[in-house]
Amino acid sequence: MPHAMQADAIATPSLRFFADLSVEVAAPQQVGAVALGLRRVIPIVGGTARGEGWSGRVLPGGADFQLIVHPGYAELDARYVIELDGGELLFVQNRALRSGPPELMQRIARGEAVDPDRIYFRCQPRLETAAKALAWVNERLFVGSGARHPERVAMRFFALD
Repeated sequence: MPHAMQADAIATPSLRFFADLSVEVAAPQQVGAVALGLRRVIPIVGGTARGEGWSGRVLPGGADFQLIVHPGYAELDARYVIELDGGELLFVQNRALRSGPPELMQRIARGEAVDPDRIYFRCQPRLETAAKALAWVNERLFVGSGARHPERVAMRFFALD
């Protein structure tokens, strides 16, 4: 077969550490029951980010737009900006899934502490920047894991190589 692709010619993706983030959040704004579930908006009020050779701070003004589809499953869409130490900006759009036993998910929704090992929290951040040192992020895919704490969200992002 002249055009058949050989399986060994396809690269197997690997993960490369990109950053640890601690995103500080305020009290949720409950929009209420909408067509697809319970809509909540969680204001992002600050935080920190640290990667290999760079660091920055999460600027206030972003938000996490959440849809609680059912008591054990939530879809998250956070959008915020990180100011790098040199003053340049990095835009983050992070879509995530969080699922777990309904009673634990309800505790998270009430702002209570829950063992992160009991909750599935995975994300797909999309990054955009004009910073020359990090320009490569504009053309890469990322994945990550997270943990929700009462006043912050801890996440680790990996470049998908």
